Amino acid sequence: MRYTIALLRSILFWLLFVLMSSFSSIGAVISLPVSHKATIWFVRIWAQFHRLICRFVLGHKIVVDGEMPDIPVLYVFKHEGAFETIEQPGLFRHPAVFAKEQLFNIPVWGQAAHFYGLIPVDRDGGGKAMRAMLNAAKAALAKGRPLVLFAEGTRIPHGEAPPLRSGFAGIYRLLGVPVIPVAVNSGIAYPPRRWVKWPGTITYKIGETIPAGLPREEAEDRVWRAINALNPPGALLEGYKAP
Repeated sequence: MRYTIALLRSILFWLLFVLMSSFSSIGAVISLPVSHKATIWFVRIWAQFHRLICRFVLGHKIVVDGEMPDIPVLYVFKHEGAFETIEQPGLFRHPAVFAKEQLFNIPVWGQAAHFYGLIPVDRDGGGKAMRAMLNAAKAALAKGRPLVLFAEGTRIPHGEAPPLRSGFAGIYRLLGVPVIPVAVNSGIAYPPRRWVKWPGTITYKIGETIPAGLPREEAEDRVWRAINALNPPGALLEGYKAP
């Protein structure tokens, strides 16, 4: 019975989400020649609608433990599901999220993402791609936008704590900005790569700000521990081991 209810809720959720995603993507692209603010607005209401249907269709309760100031710093989020990626335009006014290059090839959505100002990450592009990514990140910081990085590189099942991808160290060193780590346990109710979602509480836990300029090992260890703060007690938190 519990699964049947979750299944029906999930079907309704996905129907509503796909309709809203189509509307917002088309609206964001069409509105760009008129107003870039309108593009941002369409993306923001997409994120807000997603949270609304998470709450009232899927039965999620969303808790924020701490504050996430909308300032030009580097946020590093735990990545347990699509939930926290969709949430970003609702958490911040105009975040610059590092996103896989392949996502920009999605029809309409990719155009909207480009216009909005997401930062493409081409892991196979070499030095030229890295320079382009860093230039885009610096331009976003100069406009007062927060950067958002999912430093594990992919969605991780709840309770697992893999090493950070090596790219975090380069971004941290070359940008020279403080880091705010954020743990999230979305995998409990919004599991990765599964379309059936479950009711439950999703928590954001904001860690202590990590200053710029620390040695690589210390910065990585502090970020890794902070983003895994909501893992089950004792789950792989003995110490950070770089890849």
